[in-house]
Amino acid sequence: METVFENHWEKLGKYAVEALNKNGFKAQYVPDKAAALAAVLKIIDKKATVGMGGSHTMDDIGVQKALQERGNMVFNHQGLSKEEAFKVRRQEITADVFLSGANAVTLEGELINVDGSGNRVAALAFGPGKVIVVAGANKIVKNEAAGRERIKMMAAPLNADRLQRKTPCRVTGMCMDCHSPERICNVTTITHRPLTYTDIHVIIVGEAMGY
Repeated sequence: METVFENHWEKLGKYAVEALNKNGFKAQYVPDKAAALAAVLKIIDKKATVGMGGSHTMDDIGVQKALQERGNMVFNHQGLSKEEAFKVRRQEITADVFLSGANAVTLEGELINVDGSGNRVAALAFGPGKVIVVAGANKIVKNEAAGRERIKMMAAPLNADRLQRKTPCRVTGMCMDCHSPERICNVTTITHRPLTYTDIHVIIVGEAMGY
């Protein structure tokens, strides 16, 4: 069964990479987490400052520890107080490189992301000179509509649960388009192509990663 999934994800992953590259992204497919980490480290200069976007996928491949061990300055707001996190988020989006996951990657070569505070989508739109997105093949969807549906049924409720937010989706298991002050779905971006001042590298991994 595992081989069946691996073969399926490889096919989808390579198709998505081809579409992303046609749209101007710098995309590549890698088979597993170890290869994903190696690819990220290869892209980042050893003297570069790096901002972490709060991605479970990036945490999963252990990129922060690897960067710090080789001497990179890393900014990460996770685990800080609200006031401290706000300051660090500003440092993240003005770093040389910003690291992020994705809520969905379409087979049409687009990135779809929903954000609560906006720092992640802000970095994808303008700020760092280089953004690296790592996404498991489980994030691949057919098109924008499928991506939005994936976020409502999977990414949003699972991330709300991970972050222990007081939102209806933690109870129902699906987006309820709520008005909770702890809502994490406040802004949606669809990155059709890389931005004028930002190179966007996308690494698709042949494993299920993140939410």
